[in-house]
Amino acid sequence: MRLTTRQLNRATLQRQLLLKRADGGVVGAVRAVAALQAQSPAGPYIGLWNRVSSFDASDLDRAYATHQVVKASLMRMTVHTVTAADYAAFHVAMVEDLRRGRLADPRFTVGGVSIKKADALMPDVIAFASETRSKAELEAMIAERAGTGSGKPVWWAYQYLTPIVHAPTGGPWSFGDRRSYLAARMESFEGHRAPALAVLIRRYLEAFGPASASDVGMFTMLPQPPIKAGLALLADELVTHEGPDGKPLLDIGDVPLPPEDTLAPPRLLPMWDNVLTAYRDRSRIVPEAYRRVIGKNNGDTLPSLLVDGYVAGVWRPAPEAAGGIEVTAFHRLDTGTWQYVEREARSLVRFLQDRDPRVYGRYNHWWKTMPSAQVRVLGG
Repeated sequence: MRLTTRQLNRATLQRQLLLKRADGGVVGAVRAVAALQAQSPAGPYIGLWNRVSSFDASDLDRAYATHQVVKASLMRMTVHTVTAADYAAFHVAMVEDLRRGRLADPRFTVGGVSIKKADALMPDVIAFASETRSKAELEAMIAERAGTGSGKPVWWAYQYLTPIVHAPTGGPWSFGDRRSYLAARMESFEGHRAPALAVLIRRYLEAFGPASASDVGMFTMLPQPPIKAGLALLADELVTHEGPDGKPLLDIGDVPLPPEDTLAPPRLLPMWDNVLTAYRDRSRIVPEAYRRVIGKNNGDTLPSLLVDGYVAGVWRPAPEAAGGIEVTAFHRLDTGTWQYVEREARSLVRFLQDRDPRVYGRYNHWWKTMPSAQVRVLGG
């Protein structure tokens, strides 16, 4: 039986905890969605506010502080929040291809440190980070050991290539403006890439399936050969569906898919939410007409309004109405939908008020040319 685009939409929303907020804890929710993008420290918090019933931001603070979840540079060379249990496998799965990209980059080579010398220095850097270190401390240590004027170029590469995670430093979102780092625990997958790839792909399919090998590549930025190697190890766990275009889509186990008429309540997603970028064909969640509106050439993906499971607009804290959320709908919404979005906005305002009521304010320039059918300030 050929799956419809709407069935795939509902499957993604269900697995991403966006059909109904989960009743479980923070760690279970992070595992369920595989990873939460975390370029902005607020991102994982707002992502979980959308996904966890009665979410308390202090629960995520605590999970970071106790290293049940960690924040590090991983898929797509982007900062993500993942469970500590998943981190080692994700890092080992990604690091070989990250290495090729980073050690050939002019931002590394400008430092004049050879790859051989950088490799020799890496164990010392990891040992140095056995306790929390600031970015400045790590750069100074590298400069001293490498005999260079600056350790910045080497550290720029190391933050992707070494098993080092961001250390919580306090502040509204657990991570201050001045980043600090800590060595991660790597015993479970050190040196074993094939099983690590299998873990990463399994976790992706559990969180985003049914999906294609090309979708896995989009989520991870891995080339197809290692993806195929990981899929080969999962062969006994995989099932194949026929996608809307007749092409095969993979999944882990025979997981029932929700009916395509399942209700999908409105959601106010954070910037860069993975649900908006996890597929080669983003029309599963993002209508083609809006893809370039919410996704910018520099990689920014704007905080988005979902209506009936699809992007229907964007949101931001209202520039001139403290305490409110400005929602821009790209097409007209009915009264009932606006009433539901109003409830979500009021909840989000309460959530943000003690942390950062003006979150994402630095991105307001994108709204200057934003298309709109309706604009409302809600929750103020």
